[in-house]
Amino acid sequence: MKELLRYEVEDRPPRALTFGLGLQLMALGVNGAVLMPTIVFRAAGADEIVFWAVFASVLACGVATILQAVRVGRIGSGYAVTHVSSAIFISVCVEALIQGGPGLLAVLVIISALAQAALSVRLSLLHRLLTPIVTGTVVMLLPVTVMPHLFGMLHDLPPGAPPFAGPVCAGVTISVIVGVALKARGPLRLWAPAAGLVAGSIVGGYFGIYETARVADAAWIGIPAGRPPGLDLDFGPAFWALLPAFLFVALVGSTKSVAVAIAAQRAAWRRSRAVDFRAVQRSVAAEGAGNLLAGVAGTMPNTPNANCVAAVEVTGVASRTVGAAAGLAFVLLALVPKALAAVLAIPDAVVAASIAVIMAMLFTVGMREVVRSMGTNPRNGLIAGVSFWAGVALELDMIFPAFFAEFAGGVFSNGVTTGGLLALLLTALTVRRKGQLRGKLEVAELPRIREFVKTFAVRNGLEGALGRLDAASEETLLTLLQSRGEVEETEGAPAKGSPELLLTAHEEDGEAVLEFRVGAAGSDELNLQDRLEWLTEQTRAARVEHEISLRLLRHLASSVRHQQFHDMDVLTLRVSAADPGGS
Repeated sequence: MKELLRYEVEDRPPRALTFGLGLQLMALGVNGAVLMPTIVFRAAGADEIVFWAVFASVLACGVATILQAVRVGRIGSGYAVTHVSSAIFISVCVEALIQGGPGLLAVLVIISALAQAALSVRLSLLHRLLTPIVTGTVVMLLPVTVMPHLFGMLHDLPPGAPPFAGPVCAGVTISVIVGVALKARGPLRLWAPAAGLVAGSIVGGYFGIYETARVADAAWIGIPAGRPPGLDLDFGPAFWALLPAFLFVALVGSTKSVAVAIAAQRAAWRRSRAVDFRAVQRSVAAEGAGNLLAGVAGTMPNTPNANCVAAVEVTGVASRTVGAAAGLAFVLLALVPKALAAVLAIPDAVVAASIAVIMAMLFTVGMREVVRSMGTNPRNGLIAGVSFWAGVALELDMIFPAFFAEFAGGVFSNGVTTGGLLALLLTALTVRRKGQLRGKLEVAELPRIREFVKTFAVRNGLEGALGRLDAASEETLLTLLQSRGEVEETEGAPAKGSPELLLTAHEEDGEAVLEFRVGAAGSDELNLQDRLEWLTEQTRAARVEHEISLRLLRHLASSVRHQQFHDMDVLTLRVSAADPGGS
């Protein structure tokens, strides 16, 4: 249990604290929302629309962040997940601008956004590949890809500034953040990042590197001159040449979105919970919606910002109202040029130092995910280690830099892209061929399930586990049926036809792995994995039969994993021949 978490995701902190922390989250992401489109459009020689692209980027990030927090239907994770312009899209966006201009870029961004929306609907098809070891490795690589840029920003000083101004401002910022986070008590600890930014900016003002002239020249309210560039619907050779690269990078971006959504859930509750993949699906859908808006507005795509997860670790506040406040702050920032200028005037060294502390915390979030996965499968350690260091080596140009800078448009020179895809590939290689049985989720299928399990056990030399497999299969079927009955009773809806059931089985490390896949029951069904963890000695009379089945299942299986998607539930059991002594 996380004693340092002051406010869980559904809690409502005081309004002043909510808006203050929302501004902090916005401040941690505004550099990416502003800097990335600036880099892309200037690198492509489109200086005349840079101001519009930055405005559209901040606005799209704000809308996507609000969608993540408030959750509209099946769009939005329901957690405090902020969005920033995505660095992994830089190379393909620059190429699109050079070859076809803003119109071609808009079309490609819109198509990649629609692909992400489609992926969110059928994310359950990838549940075997997007495992905790993959998402944990991606989260660990995120700081690796960002840190070199942050260290470079420490030396970015305006002409005439003393050379030691950057290191001094960065040192003050880090010292204040770490000092407040470690020593402060109660609510004061929540303001550690903001205190560091303010302290660093004050020191920067003393050295003359806080750009007050930019703030003074900016207007108070307004939007930049111009309008969205429109869509290039010629679909010429440039479009078809760049489309595969955009779709590929969009998949990588969605993998990052999955990793951030899972990490956000891990950090948002005091009590350990199983990952709700319905929220992950909604997070990917919100990413697609944000990128659809970005494409229509004529700017580059955005993606969930991993800093928001690490910020929870620092502040102890995971309330989604803070996420909504951060999204609102983005929207207001886009409409208030003077406020945007005030943020952009913060010295680069101060921004870099504050984000570096946050990224250091983020690395531990990914590491915990990897360590947790290694306990269930020793091969996961090899997958994480090889993928992580391959990503590091390619990110730092340590392996054939000339080749990877040209190959596939330089996509593989990004550590997150390479490490994440390698983790996916290695995970796919570990997926073994499985026997399967199709039927209905009903008691009448029990004889067929028993015969299937018996055949599987004999074929794989697991006769010693046959008794436990038979009993575990029966209890799983009964548990799923009882759980569906509770949902129907709670929702007050008439019973529908029995959902389809797909049962697969394979052997792994001397254990039998059974996977029950059925149509999803409803968004209010409690995760069975959590129910197993939260079983108490005091059982209500109305739930005695169900809890007995859960206790038997926990005793029979060495591990139980329940993954809930909007279109499918996946319950995976590992059963060994030896008695696990479960309790």
